[in-house]
Amino acid sequence: MDISSWPSDLAYEQWVALPVSGARPSARYKHAAAVVDEKLYITGGSRNGRYLSDIQVFDLRSLTWSSLKLKIEPNADKSEDTSLWEVLPGTSDHSVIKWENKLLLLGGHSKKSSEAMIVHFMNLETRVCGVLETSGKIPVARGGHSVTLVGSKLLVFGGEDRSRKLLNDVHVLDLETMTWSMVEAMQTPPAPRFDHSATVHAERYLLIFGGCSHSIFFNDLHLLDLQTMEWSQPQIQGDLVSPRAGHAGISIDEMWYIVGGGDNSKGCLETLALNMSKLVWSTLTTLKERHPLASEGLSVCSAIIDGEKHLVAFGGYNGKYNNEVFVMKLKPRKSSRPKIFQSPAAAAAAASVTAAYALAKSEKLDFPQIIDLNFNGVENNVPKKDINVEIDAIKEEKKTLELSIEEVRAENSGLREKIDELNSNHTELSKELQSVQGQLISERSRCFKLEAQIAELQKMLESLQSIEKEVEILRRQKSALEQEMELSAAQRQGSGGVWQWIAGGT
Repeated sequence: MDISSWPSDLAYEQWVALPVSGARPSARYKHAAAVVDEKLYITGGSRNGRYLSDIQVFDLRSLTWSSLKLKIEPNADKSEDTSLWEVLPGTSDHSVIKWENKLLLLGGHSKKSSEAMIVHFMNLETRVCGVLETSGKIPVARGGHSVTLVGSKLLVFGGEDRSRKLLNDVHVLDLETMTWSMVEAMQTPPAPRFDHSATVHAERYLLIFGGCSHSIFFNDLHLLDLQTMEWSQPQIQGDLVSPRAGHAGISIDEMWYIVGGGDNSKGCLETLALNMSKLVWSTLTTLKERHPLASEGLSVCSAIIDGEKHLVAFGGYNGKYNNEVFVMKLKPRKSSRPKIFQSPAAAAAAASVTAAYALAKSEKLDFPQIIDLNFNGVENNVPKKDINVEIDAIKEEKKTLELSIEEVRAENSGLREKIDELNSNHTELSKELQSVQGQLISERSRCFKLEAQIAELQKMLESLQSIEKEVEILRRQKSALEQEMELSAAQRQGSGGVWQWIAGGT
């Protein structure tokens, strides 16, 4: 592969290992990764039970690795050891998010004990690192969780705390005020889990996929509506998806790409794509056995290179630790309207009715309480006029959903007519089948009679054969008797002639 033109040499939707110039970082898994300005940043991870604290950078143009040397925040407490591993300790199973000119590292497992979740930062311009002070209802420390950026807020879901307790709670960190809050969602949440994946669609729906407990691996998909704060488990279609944990996911437009993962016995070979608007799974490609990407604890990011979208994957463990960089060039896709519930009709109808009901119900709620989470950028002290505008917008969306419901009902009506036609055809075929079955029964009865007659004829043939044998015996007896009679007659004639000769002589 020509390093200067490698992006143009790639085929679409095929994983390719990039050649690397110079030294590579140590192989690892359960690290965190982000792509910024055509550079892949790898933070921490684990190898052979040891937590890593280094920051490695891979230049997607020159295909070279380098270590990022950071400086301690000037305002850091000098009374403590301010070495790098104290500010950014060795950590695994954490998450990294790009925000403005910083990388934010949230949670993870490390030797340093902490009751609450810590947010570290790295300024990519000044290369200064430190800890961000947060307030509010700070969540308990955890690893194997998911962190998703929605506007200026981070959504944290699930994970496993220091005592190995599994979690399924939702927390929000407002990056503008650095304030934590806990989400009180309705309906049934996903089962507690860790090492799952999460993303957000249309700035409204939080999607949770897969992960595991201490004994079960999941392949379910859950959805949290960030406006109604209701959990649901929507109906999905497409390819069957095997349970997995430790996989990596990244969303691009309306597609959510899932790479790797496993169930502690084997790695998942397929790269999946979920159309989040239609809720349909498809298999993008399937890898060979023992491929480095069929691993747990790998990472995947998105990068735009020469105007085209790419997936960039690194690391993982599938019996051995990996440190290769793989890329996949994605085919250009036509983006559809960012609406998560479309065909199939049944799923759309159920989801639209639920959403319309939730929106209608929201008009009766106390609006300041709803917008307290500020997902739409509305503050509690906004003028009443703005609130009325927001209400009108929601009413307009409700009308749109009602129109969508009508469309789905019309589609259902057409499907019902087709079902009735199929039922009619089925009835006629059933009658024809019954007629054929009656004919078969009569033919079977006739066959039974013929078989009985054949059996009788066979018996008669057997009796005829015995009669023939008896006749043959009688014939032989008759023949023997006739021979005896002829012999006897001959003897009598001979005897009479002698006596006559004697008498004549005298």
